[in-house]
Amino acid sequence: MAVKFEDYYKTLGVKRDVSQDDIQRAFRKLARKYHPDVNKSDEATGKFKQVNEAYEVLKDPDKRKRYDTLGENWKAGQEFRPPPGWEGQFRGGQGGGTGGAGGFQFQAGGQFSDFFEAMFGQMGGQGGSRASGFEDLFAQQAGHAGPRQPQMQEAPVGISLHDAYHGTTRRLDLQGPDGRKSIEVKIPKGTTNGAKIRLAGEGLILNISVANDPRFTLAGRDLTADVKLEPWQAALGDQIDVETLEGTVTLSVPPGTPSGRKLRLKGKGLPSTKGPPGDLYVRLLITVPKELTETERELYKQLKEASNNTNAGPDRSEETDA
Repeated sequence: MAVKFEDYYKTLGVKRDVSQDDIQRAFRKLARKYHPDVNKSDEATGKFKQVNEAYEVLKDPDKRKRYDTLGENWKAGQEFRPPPGWEGQFRGGQGGGTGGAGGFQFQAGGQFSDFFEAMFGQMGGQGGSRASGFEDLFAQQAGHAGPRQPQMQEAPVGISLHDAYHGTTRRLDLQGPDGRKSIEVKIPKGTTNGAKIRLAGEGLILNISVANDPRFTLAGRDLTADVKLEPWQAALGDQIDVETLEGTVTLSVPPGTPSGRKLRLKGKGLPSTKGPPGDLYVRLLITVPKELTETERELYKQLKEASNNTNAGPDRSEETDA
């Protein structure tokens, strides 16, 4: 029976002389790209089957060598007829397994192409089933065999700092096998930037990003807020009002506070359900007015004179005889 030749190297996008590691890397990349759990396009299923079939043949050095003896003078899509006696030769070389030829078993329902079945399949023998190469690969990476768990899709979700502190809900529109549907997702209070929320029932992971806030800088669960001080407040000390995410609090500024000093408000950062909340750090920045009133200018002159007199001190020079 004539079939269309399948160029498995072309399917994986590699050259014929690449290493087995290169073949596995190419397969992994394409399998992730076209897997039906990830790619919902119409062509994805067909592409995934082609990639899986190519890997079934090329992943094993002996099977790959046997395929190479057939494929070096053929191009994809050309009419191809297996050479006489090929099927028996292939089976005999593998030691006569109980599954498909050469250890291959394939699922019914068009899992592999006619070319594959003609060259490596059972040609009407007993049926069999096995995990696809994609499933094999990730089962090996997980350290055990067995059915592959559905791959989770990821979706970005942006929230405000206020939402991160108090918690919020988001309504998401999802495209599933039965059409579009809308779900409501609860984002708990204390959610940090970069957090992941797993919706196992939907096969979805939400990647949370917390938007920048003009009042605060977020680092983990800690917040930092810049508060401006007048020079006299820094010198003499004062009571100032500081905004937090749950209201305004009064903070004592000690006398002689330098610009850039941080004061901590314990527990005023993001809350946590698994440990202590973060803190709010208030960074005090001394500001100098660009324009002064006559009274302010006069007071600053007096302050300057007082500072000069204080720093000058007594004359400590000693006189010597000529």
